[in-house]
Amino acid sequence: MGAHIRRVREGLNLSQPEVCGRSGVDVATYSRIEQGHSSPKLDTLIRIAQAMGVQLRDLVG
Repeated sequence: MGAHIRRVREGLNLSQPEVCGRSGVDVATYSRIEQGHSSPKLDTLIRIAQAMGVQLRDLVG
């Protein structure tokens, strides 16, 4: 899932710090999610999706 989230973020031309600033997710935590070292909770995924301006299904699809 992390690699897919990264592809979505990069496709939107967003940096990790931009997504973190908009979502309130710690940069280290977000990085671990993208690297596949951490599985995000549902509320975290929702905040990331909102920060990117996409639907939740776009992140997990």
